[in-house]
Amino acid sequence: MLADPYGKVRVEALLQHHREHPMPRSVFESEELTDRAATTCRLERDLAAHLARHDDPDRRRSLAGDPHLDPDLGRRLARGPDDHVRFEVSTRPDLTEEQRADIAIDFAPGVHHHPLDWVVALHDDPGAMRRLAASSHPLVRRSVARARHLPPDVVALLAHDEDRVVHLFLAESCDDAPAGMLLGVWQWWTGSLSAPDRPHGYPNFPRSDLLRHAGDPNPRMRQLALDDPESTAELVELFSRDGDGDVRHRAANDPRLSAASAVRLLDDPHDHVRHAAALHPRLPARVLVRLLRDADTAEDAARHPALALPVMERMLQRIQHPDDATAGP
Repeated sequence: MLADPYGKVRVEALLQHHREHPMPRSVFESEELTDRAATTCRLERDLAAHLARHDDPDRRRSLAGDPHLDPDLGRRLARGPDDHVRFEVSTRPDLTEEQRADIAIDFAPGVHHHPLDWVVALHDDPGAMRRLAASSHPLVRRSVARARHLPPDVVALLAHDEDRVVHLFLAESCDDAPAGMLLGVWQWWTGSLSAPDRPHGYPNFPRSDLLRHAGDPNPRMRQLALDDPESTAELVELFSRDGDGDVRHRAANDPRLSAASAVRLLDDPHDHVRHAAALHPRLPARVLVRLLRDADTAEDAARHPALALPVMERMLQRIQHPDDATAGP
């Protein structure tokens, strides 16, 4: 395959071959190999030095991720003018934390980064986690925070990290995340597709002493008061009239909500509140029938847990054979 007449086959074969055998500059240039070669292949010294001086920063950046790069060339790239190249060098696993701290990087907290694979591979090594949790590099610490379990001292250190994304990753991934930090993340994080129940669904999330948040100016904190075992139906009713839609939504999902309030919330200005009210178990049967007959509300009402099996079968018949169905649901 190294001599295959079809260029794409030949290139793939070369990339595999030169994972073990150093690639000369002549091969790199003759096949017009791109950044994949610089990132994944063993390069002869002459080729690596050429790429380290290349005018194109993307070529230098790819070289910075090469695990086989000689240390002196890595140091040259770390002193270069391009911040993206320096950042790539700063995430290399072969650096000491002192060397990593000496590299000037411009870290944008809001930019999404994937966890570093080499840090993830060390998640089960307590010593490595202690060392890396103290790193000056935010991406290294974020990658540590993705571990399922961490030693108590590492958790305590990361829970007080200046980078709140570290807190977020602890809240999403680490089963040892402390209650106080989880409560802090809850104030500003609404969940993700990968972890929709975090941090609220964590076993460590506070479940008591939450009534003190009933009057909190932050509506996310007010919602938590209904999780307290000592919360009352009166508080549910109060929250069903709260000025914040999410607080009303939380009340609409509470089984203690009165039937009258469930009916009232069917006219709420927010869709998610109306949807929750349409599924409330205390919703009167006559109201549920009205919702089922209304094309705008039938879809929500059809999910109501109180619907008997014969009713659901009748609804399916009306959908499958609309001409044969009677007028009543």
